[in-house]
Amino acid sequence: MPPRLNKRQQRELEELEALGGPSKPQDSSSDEESGRLAATASKTQNNPGFAALFTPGEDEPDSPDEGPTVAPKSRKKKKKRPTDSAAAVRAQTPAIADSARAHTPAPPVIKNEKKAAKKAKARERKAGKEEFDQALAELSIKYPELQNVAASSRAESASSSTSLASLLSVSLVHLDSEAEMRKFFGARVVQANKAGASGSSRRQTTQRSNLTRPPAAWFQTVPREGLSLRALSQAELDAKLARHAWDPVSDEKWWTVEYSKKYKSVTLAFMTIVYSGDPNGFYGLLQKFPWHGDTLLQLAEVFRHREEYAQAVEYVDRALFSYERAFFGSYNFTTGLNRLDFDHIENRPFFLAVHRQTTDLQRRGCVRTAFEFARLLLSLDPANDPHGALLHLDFLAVKTGMGQWLLEMFDLYSARRSRPQTKDARVDPSLLPGWSYSRALALRVNDKLKDSTAGTAALLEAIRSFPSIVPLLADKLDISLPNTIRGHRDFKIETDGNNLRAPEATLHLLSHLYTQRASPLWKEEASWFASTVIAEFSSPPASLPVTHQRQDFLSLYENVNLRYSVYRHVMVLETTYRRLFSYIPQQVLSVKALQCDPLPPPTAVTSYDDAFFEGTDDLRTFMPTLTTRQRAQQGRVLAQMVPDAGIREQLQAFFNAMPAVQERFPEGVVQFAEAAAQMDPEELDALMLAAAMGNEGEAEPGGMPGAMPGFADWEAEPHEPVPEHEAGQNEDESEDEDDGDVSEDEEEAVAPLPLRVLRNVIGRFWGGNAPVDDSSSDEGEPVDTAGVD
Repeated sequence: MPPRLNKRQQRELEELEALGGPSKPQDSSSDEESGRLAATASKTQNNPGFAALFTPGEDEPDSPDEGPTVAPKSRKKKKKRPTDSAAAVRAQTPAIADSARAHTPAPPVIKNEKKAAKKAKARERKAGKEEFDQALAELSIKYPELQNVAASSRAESASSSTSLASLLSVSLVHLDSEAEMRKFFGARVVQANKAGASGSSRRQTTQRSNLTRPPAAWFQTVPREGLSLRALSQAELDAKLARHAWDPVSDEKWWTVEYSKKYKSVTLAFMTIVYSGDPNGFYGLLQKFPWHGDTLLQLAEVFRHREEYAQAVEYVDRALFSYERAFFGSYNFTTGLNRLDFDHIENRPFFLAVHRQTTDLQRRGCVRTAFEFARLLLSLDPANDPHGALLHLDFLAVKTGMGQWLLEMFDLYSARRSRPQTKDARVDPSLLPGWSYSRALALRVNDKLKDSTAGTAALLEAIRSFPSIVPLLADKLDISLPNTIRGHRDFKIETDGNNLRAPEATLHLLSHLYTQRASPLWKEEASWFASTVIAEFSSPPASLPVTHQRQDFLSLYENVNLRYSVYRHVMVLETTYRRLFSYIPQQVLSVKALQCDPLPPPTAVTSYDDAFFEGTDDLRTFMPTLTTRQRAQQGRVLAQMVPDAGIREQLQAFFNAMPAVQERFPEGVVQFAEAAAQMDPEELDALMLAAAMGNEGEAEPGGMPGAMPGFADWEAEPHEPVPEHEAGQNEDESEDEDDGDVSEDEEEAVAPLPLRVLRNVIGRFWGGNAPVDDSSSDEGEPVDTAGVD
């Protein structure tokens, strides 16, 4: 009796029957055929789907010993019964199974061997560990001091997760403001707004950046664009530590950016435009050098003062991108270990750009991205914090849910202060009033989860150390304080710093600054704040005891450099916090400073002075020169504009002799003549007087960028810079090619200029033979101008 088939075999038989397979095998007695069937059955068992595709005898070629193959039509006429086919397969199944078992090797018995090997290894590890522990025990008895070394190494490894480098490491994911905006508004809204703002652009870009999102409309950059990076030498580092009274730190590395010779020339031209008070020069400079950081930041300020924030943001992004291209090699701003030396002016534009970006992100509501940029700003120089990044982080950490980070930073610096060490004039966030109050707020959030009183204890500690915040915050929260608190000398509100020592004035400035920024965070905790203050200080003593925290703050901020960091933070944000200038000493406000370098540090090593630009080539050596054809064409245009050959020669001579005029009108004498025709006579008179006498103006401190007095009223519409390849003709263009040239007859006619103005001005400043016309006509009698001043 044939064995019973299982479900899988039965399903294979049904598939064979559905395909109309033969009812009988062809000569199953031969060994070769039985082997073929055994292999086929093995394939069928391994892959059930294979059975549906296999029909015995269908794939074999015709053998000469066999008869002719049955035609398909004969198969259709003679239908096979399923019972015959099933019976044939049943008869073959035992033989196939026996053959498959014969050809299948028995699996090796290795299960017990593996278990034995594992047990042997475990015994070896245990024995080795026991021997190692025994050796350590013998060493600890023989050398007891090794126990302290082991304990300290374990403590260091346990605290490595909360080291300063890990707390300052920047998250690249959170540097993307668009990603944060997509969380609030959705990807479609952000993309639609971005497409509507940028418009269509034919040019594509492959530029990558971690700090910005370079759009397709940006200029293609050359790597580093005249900026390079180098590490400070050991001698430079030792001098820096001595200047700042710092102790050396082993795990951080200091760097500085360097300008190429060409970049210095562009910077020199930039400073000339700044002192000239003509903002139009910035656009001309960007046409030739579109990635100059100082120029980009200066134009960003122009648009910010005009409240055109979208354009200002783009220029700041481009300044960040230009510096990011210079960071290469070992420098990585995300690790929290690399520093930029603020004493070198080459690094200060990057500090300023990151600070501008941080404040603009807050204005746009991207507070998490603003927190990350503020942390990046702090990591560039955490010992000095030249732009006051800590004054952003105290309230941004609580606002963005990064309260645990704030607590870890506070505890890290508090532990450092508790250890005996030499005098180290580094900034300490645990001594700042804003950080003390934000710490209490962060612990209050944890108290609600853990039902503890750590937040209340921290708030009381902050009030005792910095009571000047209490009345300011109470006014913001509409809290009515008792007269015993309002009239207390330690809770008095100071409106300026005239009668205060510099550290005390700085303390009151920081109190006002924190209250103005962080008061919205305290609205939900207003009742807790009021109850804590009234319960503890309803009957205060005549004078609150001076805590160690307050005493250390006043002692630390005797350092001028740290006070300058606070002043610089407020001066960069002058439009929002202008009233806080009353706490800044007048001698600081009277320092002549530029918007591109607000309040240089007292420890500055380099600045934009004669020594910095020594050996720098004239910018005109890098500008494209006119070809012979272009010069001839300009000569013909000038002849039409100024028909008088004498005046034309004197005008050309005056232009060639005045480098200041050439810098202002880089396209040649034709541009100067066209501008002179449109200028008011007094304006042209003043321009040529300044050029002749070499009198450069100075920027007004705290004024508009590039700034002469009254520049804030300038409302000229800006012109977008054009790419370099569109700015002018290629200097390598062949002069022998006449295709496309404009002949004299085809040139467009140019109206002559009013020569009276040119005669008067040239005669006044060039002197000698030029006729000066005092009448209203062009043909006045000549007057001797040799004695005219």
